[in-house]
Amino acid sequence: MSSTPETPASSTPLQPEDLTGFFRRAERPDRRSHKIGTEHEKFGVVVADGEYRPVEYEAHVLAVMQGFMARFGWKPGGERGNDGALISLERDGASITLEPGGQFELSGKPLADVHLTCQEFTQHQRELHAVSQELGIAWLGSGFHPFATREEIHWMPKPRYAVMRAYLPTRGQRGLDMMLRTCTVQANFDYASEQQAGLRFRLAMGVSALTTALFANSPYKEGEDRGFASLRSDNWTDVDAARCGLLPWAFEAPFSYQRYVDWALDVPMFFIRRQGRYIPLHVPFRQYMATGYVDPDGVRHAPTQGDWELHLSTLFPEIRLKPYLEVRGCDSVRQNILCALPALWKGLLYDDDAGEAAWELVSDLDFGERLTLWAECRQAGLASPRVRALCARLLTIARAGLDRADIRDHRGRTEAFFLDPLEALVAAGTSPADVARAQLGPRPGRDVAARRAFVRAFHFAGAGLEET
Repeated sequence: MSSTPETPASSTPLQPEDLTGFFRRAERPDRRSHKIGTEHEKFGVVVADGEYRPVEYEAHVLAVMQGFMARFGWKPGGERGNDGALISLERDGASITLEPGGQFELSGKPLADVHLTCQEFTQHQRELHAVSQELGIAWLGSGFHPFATREEIHWMPKPRYAVMRAYLPTRGQRGLDMMLRTCTVQANFDYASEQQAGLRFRLAMGVSALTTALFANSPYKEGEDRGFASLRSDNWTDVDAARCGLLPWAFEAPFSYQRYVDWALDVPMFFIRRQGRYIPLHVPFRQYMATGYVDPDGVRHAPTQGDWELHLSTLFPEIRLKPYLEVRGCDSVRQNILCALPALWKGLLYDDDAGEAAWELVSDLDFGERLTLWAECRQAGLASPRVRALCARLLTIARAGLDRADIRDHRGRTEAFFLDPLEALVAAGTSPADVARAQLGPRPGRDVAARRAFVRAFHFAGAGLEET
């Protein structure tokens, strides 16, 4: 949910051809130029005072961001928050942004291979650890906050979140939990043409449930195991059905940019942005396109290219089409398997033979069966024999794709070696959630001792690393 700074497109009048043109302009016909961008979110916990409580902006998150600037050359990003608050950083094509509850997100630079991606995230972990350890802050890789209540988590000073905070509860029961208590790891991939975008979109939508199971890492809510391997994934089923989930038409041929546009046009908007101010607007974009909008002050607003780009960024299907293909179905995890996410998806999406083989795993399912598989993946994870068997085959296919790419590190390993920890989980029939359960039990609780145990189980960086 990273904010989008205003650009020249923000005020350029929107023409009908711009709707699909946004995607056409992003095509990269030379497949050798296709890159990988990875995003990772984590929860901050204050451990210095011994209370193990969620971070606040002024006292903690701002200090971390200032440390990144002072020590590692990061610069303020293009958008400011309420009263000029620092809410993003930039460096060499990468960015750091804040999710609504202070979740700290690195959006990595588009890179040529997973070896480089993993180097980038290793550097990020080291920088985050160096800054946060001195401040007594720990960061957790988990899909759902394991112990904090919604009321304990502090809102970040980003204007768009105020609009979403008011609107999402009118669309579903768990929108605020999504904003405050979920974290993910995502990856972004290029496409050469409309046809290729469609094939990759369908494939990714088809197997995304299996990746949810492989990375399922959120069994706990408010100190108790709630019976799901991925509570984060389950949470998304009750946020806003119009903009979330699996899209039935993604599995119907033929794909076109226009089909994605037609779907997006019928989704109600969150807002438009003018001079840094977010103006609530909750009609379908199609209606706004036809009539414009007169705000409460009597100012008339006509649709702009920036409005369309902003609207597209507020759609949350499991696979999202932007100037790249964004895979969104996985829980945040610790460093030991983080790099497996971009590796797995690269092996499937950037090798045609692998893509065809992976699609065959799920091609015969009707849409109801796809929903059933998705539910099984988020609840049972790799403990389900069916899911485990499908994931084993998926990893074999992805490994072959990565080996065929034959991009090696200084030790002679292809990118396929990043899949090793996932293959170990599949062999054991345990998602990351089950590893945490074995360590913590079903009801760790919410007292100080339990919170300390949660930090040890889900630790990503910062204070407390020596205890893990």
